Amino acid sequence: MNKTPMTATALAVLRIALGFVFLAHGWQKFNQFTIAGTQASFGQMGVPAAEIAAPIIATLELVGGIALILGIFTRVAGALLALNMLGALFLVHAPAGVFAAEGGYELVLILGAGALALALAGAGKFSVDNALFGRRSSKLHALA
Repeated sequence: MNKTPMTATALAVLRIALGFVFLAHGWQKFNQFTIAGTQASFGQMGVPAAEIAAPIIATLELVGGIALILGIFTRVAGALLALNMLGALFLVHAPAGVFAAEGGYELVLILGAGALALALAGAGKFSVDNALFGRRSSKLHALA
């Protein structure tokens, strides 16, 4: 698949913006809410195994956000973050409706869709993934 310069730029914009939001949410869970506070909040929201889930999700969002920004292991980070948002959608936000101001799923939906798009498309030309795996990746794309 021959990606245009515009596509490479679009993927970089998506990666960096999405990565920043995930990084901010992970940082918030560690530093503003604290892990103990996030565990309590997850428990109140009905998240299963909140004591285990909270540090895992906080780490995933923090590290996954950094990975997206850099464009390293983008497909893996995107897939894991998409699954994270799928869980948030069904476990917490869906019953509240669409709008985030009312606890709804609009933000979770767009974050999950963006993460899934990166999992499917990859990091693009302007990324660590391309620098490390570019030739091998392009051969794999040619087979698809």
